[in-house]
Amino acid sequence: MIFDGSEKTPGARFLLILACLVVVVYGLKFAAPILLPAALALFLAVLSLPVMLFLRHRKVPSSLAIALTMLVSVGVFGLLALLASGSVEEFQTRLPAYAARLSTLQDQWIQGLGVRLGLPVEDYIGLSLINPAAIVDIAGGALSRIAQFVSTTLLVFLITIFMLAEAIVFPDKVRFLLGGQLGHEDRLAKVVGEIQTYLGIKTVVSLATGIILGLWCYVMELDFPVLLGLVAFVLNYVPTVGSIIAAAPAILLSLILHGTLAHALGVTAGYVVVNALFGNILEPNLMGRRLGLSTLVVILSLLFWGWTWGPLGALLSVPLTVIVKIWLENTPDLRWVALLLDKTPPARSETLAGPDPEI
Repeated sequence: MIFDGSEKTPGARFLLILACLVVVVYGLKFAAPILLPAALALFLAVLSLPVMLFLRHRKVPSSLAIALTMLVSVGVFGLLALLASGSVEEFQTRLPAYAARLSTLQDQWIQGLGVRLGLPVEDYIGLSLINPAAIVDIAGGALSRIAQFVSTTLLVFLITIFMLAEAIVFPDKVRFLLGGQLGHEDRLAKVVGEIQTYLGIKTVVSLATGIILGLWCYVMELDFPVLLGLVAFVLNYVPTVGSIIAAAPAILLSLILHGTLAHALGVTAGYVVVNALFGNILEPNLMGRRLGLSTLVVILSLLFWGWTWGPLGALLSVPLTVIVKIWLENTPDLRWVALLLDKTPPARSETLAGPDPEI
């Protein structure tokens, strides 16, 4: 009775929506072991779909097209794993030596600062400002999570195969269910196309970022340039925060190996220039305004998906949020939510004209 008419009972309607959101969030967190591999498989399927469609347009049978597409995907991931595996093992063995060297440098800097100032700085700052054991634990924990992710790779690829197989017949199913109502079918195709555009551009830009930063680390004579490039590639999926996290190990390695602030600033400058050019100029121009997110939304989505699905959820946070935003933009009564998530408000002419009513 109290829910008859939303205008008469806006408070009750708001509480009902809030309760539904709580149930959805709990479901996302509870079903993480199932949903997280499915989300990874969905992203892989969206990225692989153009390859499969290209083969299908060349009259390649469906089963063979799926098999060849998966071979390409497995080959790419296998190459990345091959490049990273040796570096990860060697990095893990060198971690204690790196931590000890960093602790020694810290002691020297604090004591040197005290001599220059003529004050007992070590009494106020302390020689254990950076805990080497904590660094080893953090790095070791990150490596263990990577190993855990690799263990689910087979499941992800298996789900991807079935998603690609379903993608062949899914449009016919939708067309049959809609019974000739082309508006909904066009809207679904538009959503899928925009998601493909976003993930494709983001992957290419991230790959270019990883290659250039890996070469920069090699030029700056840092250990494990391939591993540092892979870290930059993966973390580039998280705007702003990801580039900062990716730069941290390179800067620490610079301090440990070369021990000078000038060298560390040179490494930092390379990361800043590359991320500024790709993240602030190239990527926005390729994607356009509509696929951007506000910085606050990026941070909040990072916290939310990280809390819901752990480190992999944090890594997928921005792509997941962009997909939700694309879906909201193509849902007439929820476009206002997509506008709140946007990085910049639309032009006044665009606001007044509005999007096409059929999309």
